[in-house]
Amino acid sequence: MATHGGKGGVTEYFASAPAGQGPSSSSEANPMHGAPEVVDIKDDVDATEGAITSVDELEASKKGRFAYFKTRDFYIVLVLGQVLALCVTSTNTFSSLLAAQGTSIPAFQTFFNYILLNIIYTSFTLYRYGFKRWCRLLLKDGWKYIILSFLDVEGNYFTVLAYRYTTILSAQLINFFAIVTVVIVSFVFLRVRYHFTQVAGILICIGGVGILIGSDHITGASDSMDTISKGSQVKGDLFALLGAACYGLSNVTEEFLVSERPLYEVVGQLAFWATIWNGAQVGIFDKDSFRTATWNGKVGGYLTGYTLILAMFYSLAPLMFRLASAAFFNISLLTGNFWGVCIGVKVFHLHIHWMYPIAFVCIIGGLLVYFVGKKVLGEATKPWLGKNQERGVVGVGTARRKVVKGDTVV
Repeated sequence: MATHGGKGGVTEYFASAPAGQGPSSSSEANPMHGAPEVVDIKDDVDATEGAITSVDELEASKKGRFAYFKTRDFYIVLVLGQVLALCVTSTNTFSSLLAAQGTSIPAFQTFFNYILLNIIYTSFTLYRYGFKRWCRLLLKDGWKYIILSFLDVEGNYFTVLAYRYTTILSAQLINFFAIVTVVIVSFVFLRVRYHFTQVAGILICIGGVGILIGSDHITGASDSMDTISKGSQVKGDLFALLGAACYGLSNVTEEFLVSERPLYEVVGQLAFWATIWNGAQVGIFDKDSFRTATWNGKVGGYLTGYTLILAMFYSLAPLMFRLASAAFFNISLLTGNFWGVCIGVKVFHLHIHWMYPIAFVCIIGGLLVYFVGKKVLGEATKPWLGKNQERGVVGVGTARRKVVKGDTVV
């Protein structure tokens, strides 16, 4: 993808300005605030043939209650959600495998993920901004990313910690409380208003998970992994619940930040501060776990798989937050319960009950219902960015990019 600006630029901008035209003086003087990825927007729009200059014009291009279903973005969001669900299921599986080996080091387990994200995204941010501008970012906006990273680290920590005391199937139910957290926080603080079809879609998805829970109760599948579960089931569920609350808050915070800032900056800053938080927790809480942990080739392989898949998850999730929302992100992850059992058939010798495919279809149906009545841009338009998303970033997957460039994703 083409970018606008040189090494010192802040942009994730994709529209080319006319030859010889640089950024406006106001953008150059204060590169870290406002809508930094929108540089001299009027001239850029005029220079782009066929560009649509308002959200209303763009959404009028397709009409009807199923307008969003006719767009490419809908299918991208649907598939992306299932890729993310598979990522979560895979990391959950690796956590269970590590616990089965006698290695449960919650903070240390995610430390390598943040290191890898720093290598990729913080390095690129330094290249784009330059060291001085990057330091100004830390001073002016660092507090936002400190909050985001704290929520993310604690979400990971308590979720992984829950696997000491509970099973993979039980721990996956944390998505319920994460959804509740996301909906309430988005409604109260970000002024998101949910259409009745969105509420219906969420309830249908939850109903699908209810079918999964019912089938587990009938078959006793929830008790088939007791060798992994240690200690009190209630204690594990409480850890999972706390992890879900942190996840929900971090999801909403990240959706807000990636709508206004470049993706590489948000992920890079998240990784930078999370490495500090996570490193401190490793030193404080994981010392005893290190001494009792099992270290062998299998454990090394599980940690490597966990790190690579989690890094992919962190790279793809911001695109979902831009194209859709934190709410849709979380209900998409509900299919992870189905994928978890599919993986469990091979890894943990579980059996797929006949109700599981029904539950999966029910959840997918809820995802479809969620977008009924949505216009062309779906949830890409964020209420906190203004009518034409003028306070938003012109980046991959944003509505602001479509306003500038027309119907394009990347």
